[in-house]
Amino acid sequence: MQLTKYFAFLLLGLSTLSACAEIPATGSRLSPAQLDRVGKRIWQNECAGTVAGLTSWNSGEDFASLGIGHFIWYPQGRSGPFAESFPPLMAFLASRSISTPAWAQGACPWPDKASFEADKNGERQKELRTLLSRTVRQQVEFIITRMEAALPKMLTQAPAKDRAWVQTAFQSLKTTPEGQFCLIDYVNFKGEGTSSKERYKGQGWGLLQVLQAMGEHSDSRTPWNAQFAEAAKRVLSRRVANAPAERNEKRWLAGWHNRCDAYRQSL
Repeated sequence: MQLTKYFAFLLLGLSTLSACAEIPATGSRLSPAQLDRVGKRIWQNECAGTVAGLTSWNSGEDFASLGIGHFIWYPQGRSGPFAESFPPLMAFLASRSISTPAWAQGACPWPDKASFEADKNGERQKELRTLLSRTVRQQVEFIITRMEAALPKMLTQAPAKDRAWVQTAFQSLKTTPEGQFCLIDYVNFKGEGTSSKERYKGQGWGLLQVLQAMGEHSDSRTPWNAQFAEAAKRVLSRRVANAPAERNEKRWLAGWHNRCDAYRQSL
């Protein structure tokens, strides 16, 4: 039921976005070649571009990370502050008539990192890596669907004073391939920023918070994707400063900043 509701919400977000008269239809459509480059860059960012990295379980985390976007998959009875995205991906692939394993349509079958790593070369993970390595384009399309559905959610959650700016920044980023990549990659990287659970000391670190931060230092002389890169670095630095000490998130900050700096590059 939760999976059906999540996927339905993504579709509802898309229909709302296209139907809302006050949201202009700005933005350029990415070419097939650009979509492939988006997939390769996300795959490189999350999995070092390796097939082995398509099935991972990071140290200190309570969930598996799968696919080019390291989509989150919780074991039975587990949940956390981060939105689960692997089951919705499986539903998305099924909607595209792509066969997925029946056992991959429920909770993650590995209860912890140790059992996951022990089964790294087992038939189930091999089956997943094969599926995920041949559906890179569809995984990019899934992330784009999430990105498109983010705007109505962000406009609902943003303070009234910020809504016009959030919409302007979002739509302006969509007018170039580089700006679109910022939105696509970041919403997959750190989420929409609309969940009250994804907060440290009351402050989030998702796409909404980056767009808000862009408004604090807006400069018309600087390309939108470069403004996004700087705002994302500020938001992620704030997250690390606010994070519980036991999480030791400072160890990730340099890599996160490098990822943001790459948003300046041409697609």
